[in-house]
Amino acid sequence: MCMIQQKAPQWKTNALVNGEIKELSSEKLHGKYHVLFFYPLDFTFVCPTEIIAFNDRFEEFKKLDCNLIAASVDSVYSHLAWTNMPRNQGGLGEMKIPILSDLNKSISKSYGVLINDAVAVRALFVIDGKGTIRHITMNDLPIGRNVDEALRVVQALQYTDEHGEVCPVNWKKGDNAMKPDPKKSKEYFEENYPK
Repeated sequence: MCMIQQKAPQWKTNALVNGEIKELSSEKLHGKYHVLFFYPLDFTFVCPTEIIAFNDRFEEFKKLDCNLIAASVDSVYSHLAWTNMPRNQGGLGEMKIPILSDLNKSISKSYGVLINDAVAVRALFVIDGKGTIRHITMNDLPIGRNVDEALRVVQALQYTDEHGEVCPVNWKKGDNAMKPDPKKSKEYFEENYPK
């Protein structure tokens, strides 16, 4: 079943939030866009590079009124230990983004990202303020994601929500969009595909 334009599965779990263990729920995220990204396991190789990259871009997502949330099947205690490990040794260091504990794998299952009933693939969901899934990417375990692309997708979706236009290939913030109309769209085509 395609999950795009469907309500995102709800969840409530323990999370590491600003170095403290707290209960967090999807209900608390309504009203804002959020990027929920799953990763396989703590103390691995590609995973810290991704989490650090998203964390280091936290302010850019915050300016878009968009929350970032990471999730794995590890315990919150594992997350805590990993954040206490220096980055130059494969740790995360201080985190601005919450890291969910999906120890019973129920969140990963509900989002359809659990592989071999063991770990989540590198899946990323952009969910709007109404709780609707608007974008999904999934990578196999050895391949990291692109934070620039996640940021671009959030900007594009917010642009279309606000302006009612559609974003063509490689659209970036500030680029021309297109009116979703057979006649009005020709303005875009004429400007971008001259004879």
